[in-house]
Amino acid sequence: MIIKNDTELEALKEIGLIVAEVLYKMGLAVEPGISTRELDAMGLRWLTEAGAKSAPQEVYKFPGATCISINHRVAHGIPDSTCLRAGDLVNIDVSAVKNSFFGDTGSSFCVPPAQAKREELCRIGREILNLAIAQVTHGKPVNIIGKTISQEAKKRGFTVIRNLGSHGVGRSLHEDPSFIAPYFDASDHRMLKEGMVITIEPFVSTGAKEVKQERDGWTLSTHKRYDTVQYEHSMVITRERPLILTPVPQASLA
Repeated sequence: MIIKNDTELEALKEIGLIVAEVLYKMGLAVEPGISTRELDAMGLRWLTEAGAKSAPQEVYKFPGATCISINHRVAHGIPDSTCLRAGDLVNIDVSAVKNSFFGDTGSSFCVPPAQAKREELCRIGREILNLAIAQVTHGKPVNIIGKTISQEAKKRGFTVIRNLGSHGVGRSLHEDPSFIAPYFDASDHRMLKEGMVITIEPFVSTGAKEVKQERDGWTLSTHKRYDTVQYEHSMVITRERPLILTPVPQASLA
């Protein structure tokens, strides 16, 4: 969407802050022995207390309030009785709707005690997201996002998941600009415009380049057991640095 007035901006800020705070609190609860269903129940309770509804449930009838994916399962993991183990890599994606406006954010966490290689991958994932965010301003091509993500990942010896991309958000969970590739797409001539609301969400991997859907019809995983992380912010394009709608709380997990 393109923001038309301050009322829309304030509504987007509100839902963005809600999903960011829920994600942060869920991250704090990540520990060995907790089940993904228990984590999801926490997320649902906090969303409900904030007057928001789960976007995956509302839009896609997803069998959970949030998406929680472990290790080589990269995205859209269904919360269940699976318990986290020390050293696991877990991705939590929180998206919600309030007053007809959507917010979307995500983060990967290492279950303590963390493996050094996985901690490093998480650090690199956050770094690449921030580098991509720094590139987006009014008047630049949309494909600068994928160009930055893929170049920075390759420079550090990692790959990106090519069939998972960023997207527009705001009045819907997924809207124009649809599928913003995480690689340089020379055929994409779309331009970033002031007031445009998008996500940026690189999936950075130790070797995978695509994901496949598992038999449950939701979970996306790598063909081999590659570690993969995802970090996501929703933002508004401006003439300078974008306005982050899903800011990490001050007591940052990073």
